Formats: sequence, C-alpha cells, structure tokens
Amino acid sequence: MIFSMSGQPRGMVLSIWLAASCAAVPLTLVLTSSPAHALSEIKREELPAPAGPPANGETAPSGNAVPMPDLPGTPPAASQPKSPTEPEQSQPEAPADNGGVANPRADPDAPVPDVVYDLSKLPEPVRRMHDLMVEACVSGDIEKLRPLIGKGDTQTQLSLGEIEGDPIAFLKGLSGDSEGQEILAIMEEVLNAGYVHVDIGTPQELYVWPYFFSLPLDKLNAKQRVELFKIVTAGDYDDMKQFGAYIFYRVGITPAGQWTFFVAGD
Repeated sequence: MIFSMSGQPRGMVLSIWLAASCAAVPLTLVLTSSPAHALSEIKREELPAPAGPPANGETAPSGNAVPMPDLPGTPPAASQPKSPTEPEQSQPEAPADNGGVANPRADPDAPVPDVVYDLSKLPEPVRRMHDLMVEACVSGDIEKLRPLIGKGDTQTQLSLGEIEGDPIAFLKGLSGDSEGQEILAIMEEVLNAGYVHVDIGTPQELYVWPYFFSLPLDKLNAKQRVELFKIVTAGDYDDMKQFGAYIFYRVGITPAGQWTFFVAGD
C-alpha cells in the first residue's frame, strides 16, 4: 500500500518485479497476466544453478589444445561432442534489452545529474505535453490520454515488452480499479516530481520524470527520500536498493514534445 500525506492508506499499483534477466517468466507475461502488485508482494524468480566443474575432475579443454588422434573403436571426430569453447556450444546470450531509453540510468560511478523542478525551464513542446498529461490525470478520464499516446511508430511505450490490443485497455489492466483511475493517480504523482534532462545533444535526448530514474538510491538525501515515498512505499524502496535503481513508473518526453514512454520494471 502507498500512504498519502494524511497517513491514510490508498491503493496504488506497483507493476514492478525484481527478476534477474535470466528468470524463467517473461516480462510481458507478468505485465499482462494480472494487475501489478507491490514490490514487497513479488518474489524473486529462482535463478538457474551455476554450472558445476566437469565430471570426474576433468578440466575443460583449452582453445589451444592439440587434438588427440582417434583411437580404435572411437567414433569419427565429426560425431564427437564439440568443445564448449566452440561457437556452436557457447553460452546462450542474455535476453534482449527491450527497455531501450526507458531503462533506469542510475550509474553509481557517474556524476549525479541536476534535478529540476521548475517547469518553466522546459522547452515549450515538452511543457505542453507535460501539462496535457497532468490535465488528463486530474480529470479522472483515462480516455483523455488516448490522443497523447499516438499510433504506429510514434506510439507511447507502455511496457518493456510487447503489448497487444488497445493501449487504454492495457493501462486499465494495470490499474487496481476498472476505470484506470489508480494508474492516473500514479502518473500524476510521477509528473509532479522533479525531472532530469538526459542524453543531451543525442538522438536519445529526453526529459524524464521522476528524477530517481537517474539517481542511485543510496545517494538520495532525506528530502529526496520523502519525495520518493510519495510514489512508493519504504518497503519498495528497500527492495529497489537491492536491485540498484528506481524501477517504478517513469515518464519520458522528447524535446519535440513526444510522449515516449510510461513504464515500470527493469
């Protein structure tokens, strides 16, 4: 549960999970199967057991080893199992990173980015999109987000994986209520936080809310932690510290005013 400033609990959806990239359950299944839960309610996936040493105390063959001649009665070399060092037997690659620019940027070794609260410093297209989104959230009518989401290649990313069907129906599915008003409340809280300006001067340049997107959680001061607790619980904060970054909902808007993403997860 998330607590308001009055101290009364209110329902908020946390569609986040802290599964490692090799977890057995795909991210898209978690997003689409049921409304999201608080981080504290989601268990980590079991990771595969690390591979043990070769059997019988043998060591893995070196890439420079000289092949032994075939002994009588052994199958031809072509039918022998290939060395683990050969390309065909290399370890499977990690799942593709589908998050792109929406993934957290909290690099503990990078300089802490400037946190900005003054909306007047935003370019006019960014400020306009921000205000339209807040207006839609305050209205309580999730349909008012539809024209802002767009279509085709410019459609707002609402998941780190693929989604099918109507985007507004997808957002309603993330909400704890049937009208999507809980997800609107989350979006408004996110947009009311400070923001960061990232990847300046590159094609990936963005304005991102909340600023926790780019700040290591262990570097937050007391004031910033209070601002974070307006969005997540203290228990969620502890879980995210173990992950190493803020992975709750965030919003990205391009300098041209395109709403790029509204996603949660890693």
